[in-house]
Amino acid sequence: MRKSFYLLPAAIAVQLAVNPAQAQETQQENIERITVTGSRIVESFDEVPASITIIDRDTIEANLHVSSELQSLLALAVPGMAPSTGSSSNFGQTLRGRNMLIMIDGVPQDTPLRNGALGIRTLDPASIERIEVLNGATSVWGNGAAGGVINYITKKPSDQGSTVSLTQAFKTSLVKTDDTLGYRAVLSVNGSEGDLGFVATLAQEKYGVQRDADGDILGLQYGLSDSKQRDAFFKLSYDLSDSQYLQLTYNYYDSDQDAAYKDVPGNIDLGEKTYAVPLDPNDEQLGAPQGPEGNYNVMAKYHNNALFANTSLTVDAYKQKIDNVFFWSPTLGNPDAGYAGGQSAILSEKQGLRSVFTSNFDIGGVYATFIYGIDLLNDVTSQPLLDGRIWVPEMDMSSKAGFLQTKWELAQDWTLKAGVRREDISVKVDDYETLRLCRDANTCSTPMQVSGGDMDYAATTYNVGLRYRYSDAFSPFASYSEGYEVPDLGLLLRTATVSDLSLIENEASIIKNYEIGFSSQLRDLFFTAALYRSTSDLGTRSVYDSATGIYRPARAPQKIWGFEATAEYTLNDHWSMQAAYGYTEGKDTENDMYLGARQISAPKFTSALNYTPNAELNVTLNWLHVFSRDRFEPNAQGFYSGDQGPIDSYDVVNLSASYQLDKWELFGGIENLFNADYFPARSQALRYGTGYSVKGVGATLSLGATYRF
Repeated sequence: MRKSFYLLPAAIAVQLAVNPAQAQETQQENIERITVTGSRIVESFDEVPASITIIDRDTIEANLHVSSELQSLLALAVPGMAPSTGSSSNFGQTLRGRNMLIMIDGVPQDTPLRNGALGIRTLDPASIERIEVLNGATSVWGNGAAGGVINYITKKPSDQGSTVSLTQAFKTSLVKTDDTLGYRAVLSVNGSEGDLGFVATLAQEKYGVQRDADGDILGLQYGLSDSKQRDAFFKLSYDLSDSQYLQLTYNYYDSDQDAAYKDVPGNIDLGEKTYAVPLDPNDEQLGAPQGPEGNYNVMAKYHNNALFANTSLTVDAYKQKIDNVFFWSPTLGNPDAGYAGGQSAILSEKQGLRSVFTSNFDIGGVYATFIYGIDLLNDVTSQPLLDGRIWVPEMDMSSKAGFLQTKWELAQDWTLKAGVRREDISVKVDDYETLRLCRDANTCSTPMQVSGGDMDYAATTYNVGLRYRYSDAFSPFASYSEGYEVPDLGLLLRTATVSDLSLIENEASIIKNYEIGFSSQLRDLFFTAALYRSTSDLGTRSVYDSATGIYRPARAPQKIWGFEATAEYTLNDHWSMQAAYGYTEGKDTENDMYLGARQISAPKFTSALNYTPNAELNVTLNWLHVFSRDRFEPNAQGFYSGDQGPIDSYDVVNLSASYQLDKWELFGGIENLFNADYFPARSQALRYGTGYSVKGVGATLSLGATYRF
C-alpha cells in the first residue's frame, strides 16, 4: 500500500498509544511518521501540536517517475503550498502565504538577505529519504521561517550490506517530439563496512525543449528547456561507540540553461502567451546560461546519545557557497553608459554552527524533555551584475541565537510544548551607490549615494502548544508560535531613495501564528483539519513607481488566514486514496486591501489514487485542481499590474507506474496526462514583464529502468 504523504499529527501514533497490542505489527509500516523538524529532535506526530506533512520515499519515487521537480511534488503533497510555477524559480510559491525556510538536514539553503526564490532546487531528489514540512511560522529554526520549514532529510547509510543501483530514464513531449528528448541518469551506492557507513549519489538530468499543449516551446525566463542539472552527494558516517558517531556530508549542485532560442513576448491580459523560437542566423545569444553555478554544502555532525545522565548532544558545523545566475534582462540597461541590459547573480557564502542538547527527566511522574542550544551563523551575500556593476552591495551578517524548547507529557493523553528563542543579528554594509536602470529610454531610476553602516536586530520569540489524545477518533491540538523575519535587505538596498542606510525602512518583523486542528482515525480513514491565522506588523508587498519603472517594497501590517484538510482512505489491500484541500487568504490591514499573488495564490485541491494489485506493480494517478481567485480591479485599459492578475481555475492529471522484476524496476509516467492547455497560477497573476506569461507544459512521457545489485 502506498504510504500517505498527507498525514499531520497523527492518527497512527494515537492508535499505538491506545492499543499497544497493535504496535509491533504497525511499527515498521509507519516508521516514516516521525519528525525531527518540529522540535529539532526525533519525535512522533502525536507529540507535535502543529501541522506537519511528511513526504516519504515511496511518494518521492512515484513523483520521480513523472518529474524530478521538487516544487511540483511539494505542491501536490502540502496543502498550504502554492501551486507549482512550472519553472526553475519558486517565486510566488509560498507556504501559507509567507516565505519558507528550505533546509538540507537542518542546514538553510535560502539566501534571505536577497531572496532569489531558488531554494527549492538545491539537490537531486535521488539523495532524499523523506521531506518534512512544518507548516506555519516558527522560531525553532530562526530567521526566514515566516511561513514554515521545508527540510530535506537525506539518505542514511544502510546497515543491511552494500547496494548499488543504476537508473536511466528518458523524457519526451507527446504533443510534438521535435527536440524534446531528454534523459536522466543516476548512480547510487549505499552500505556499511564495520563501523563505517557510506552513501554516494551521482545524478545528471538533461531536458530537451519543453512544449505546451499546442506544441510551442515554453518561454525561457526561469525556463527548463535545454537545461542540464548535475548533483553529487556523498555521506560518510563513523560509529565511535554505541552512543557516538561522526558524519560528514557533501553536496554539489549545478544547473544551467544554454538554449539557442529567443522569446516571443506575449501579454497575459490579452490571453497571449510568451513562447520561444529558434534564434535566427544573425541573432546573438544574450547573457550567460542561467541557473545555480556550482553551489555546494559541506556539513559535519557529531552526535553523542549519552553525553551525561539523561542528556544527548548533537553538533552541526556547515559551510555553503551559492552562485545563482539569473536571466538576461533589458530592464537592467543603462543606454547612456552603454548597457543595453544586464544579468545578475546572487552570491552567498555561509558558515555556521548549531548545537542541540536534549535532556530527559521524570519530574514527579511527569515525563519532561528539554531541548536547548546555540545557533551561530555568518552569511555574506551580494547581487552584482555579470558586467561588473554592483546592484546589491555586499551584506555581511552575523547571527547568534540561544533557544530552549520543552515538552511535557501530562498524564497519558496530554502533551504540552513551550519554548523561547533569543536571536541577535548584525548586518554590515559599506557605502554604495544605487544603479541607474532604464525600463525604456524615458523611464530611468535616479542613482543615490548611500552611506553604509550597521543594521542591528534583536528579538525574543515564544511558542506554546497543547495536544490532547482523546481517542482514535479525535486528537485535537492548539498552538501559538512566533517567527522572526529580517526583510529582504538586498531588495531594500537596491531600490533606496535616501542617502543614509539608517533612513531605509529595514525593520524586522515578528510573525504571530495561531492554529487549531485535529487528527482522526476511523477504521480505514485518516482525516486531519486545521484552521490558522498569522499576523505581522511589517509585511512587505511591492508597489510600482511609474516615474522610475521600478517596483519598490512597501511595508505595512498584514493578516493571513486559511484552512487545510487532508484525508487518506484504504479501500482494501489493493486500492487507497488520498486527498487534500488548502485555502489561504490575506490582507494589507493598513490599507484594507487583499495581498497579491507574490504571497497569496488560489485555493487548491489535490488527490491521489493508488492501485497495487500485487507486490510487483504499483500505479498512481494524481489530480491537481487550482480554483479561481479574482480580488483586484484592472485599470481603465483593462490591464492589471504587479501581482494582481486574476487566476482562472485549471486541472492537471499525472499518471505514474512501476513494475518490479527481480533486480530490475521498470517505470514510466505521463505529466499532464490529458494535455490540459493552461497558464499556471503564477503566470496568470504576475505582470512583472512578459517573461512570466508562459503556459504549463503539455503532455510529457517519461520511461526508465533501475537495476539494483
